Amino acid sequence: MSNRSTAAVCALAFAAALILHFAPAAQSKTAHDDAKLILKAHTQRASPSDLEIGGDIEGVPPSATHYLTREDLFTLPQVTYTVSNDPNFARPTQVRGILLEDLIRALAIHPDSDFAIAICADQYHAHYPRTYLTDHHPLLVLEVDGQPPERWPKSLEGGQSMGPYMISHHKFTPSSKTLSHREEPQVPWGVVRLEFQNETSFFDRIAPRGPNASDAAVQAGYRIARQNCLRCHNEGDVGGQKARHPWLVLSAWATASPKYFAAYVRYPQAENPRAQMYPNPEYDEATLKALIVYFHSLSLAEKP
Repeated sequence: MSNRSTAAVCALAFAAALILHFAPAAQSKTAHDDAKLILKAHTQRASPSDLEIGGDIEGVPPSATHYLTREDLFTLPQVTYTVSNDPNFARPTQVRGILLEDLIRALAIHPDSDFAIAICADQYHAHYPRTYLTDHHPLLVLEVDGQPPERWPKSLEGGQSMGPYMISHHKFTPSSKTLSHREEPQVPWGVVRLEFQNETSFFDRIAPRGPNASDAAVQAGYRIARQNCLRCHNEGDVGGQKARHPWLVLSAWATASPKYFAAYVRYPQAENPRAQMYPNPEYDEATLKALIVYFHSLSLAEKP
């Protein structure tokens, strides 16, 4: 073998050794950087722009609330892109922020089984199960068109401030459909808190119960309710509280007056002109029936 060939082989071997030597260090550095994030958290809010965090967080009691500043969040890897089909924006808009998947990896106790919940100032909740994270890669927005929250555009519904945080996507394309309910983008604004919870135990709280729990229609209603109704209605500490009508109230309405329940879900303002709930005109009879039998199953389970 020539001296030139020998030198080339040695150089390749040396390069490979460097890769093997530094690869574990690079991996541990990433994990170490993630672990540092919770160490930056504060037990008191220092600014209106601080993000509340809670739930299944490493080293933090489940009932405790901690806060991260915008500066803390900017220490994580950032993603920037232009969104064109986000209903919160009237035109294509550039956003910059952190993938929720990265925040789960940085903060959650069990990043492979925990999911994220974005909670807004008005108690609207947006839920991001593992399948949603994988399909859509939602982003916690830190900047809009390079601007901080106080310079963001106002909401298209009421002209309110959309800060301190919001969620967006690069491009949302529905990946599932249950009867006539098509998956909708979870793009809340006015986000003030992120929670991390075990996905299975969380949704078990509203899973169908009673003798008809396994029926196909009941299961379909459950899937629709957890994607749609749970954003504004709650079962204890599971779900939003914007509507102020808990899960068992919905169950009682669906059981006592299914026709009124169906009419309200489809066109709430026709039944109550002051209703703030969004209409669901695309829901056909089978979809409304599925919701009714799901909520009715909960009433059946309450009977002795």
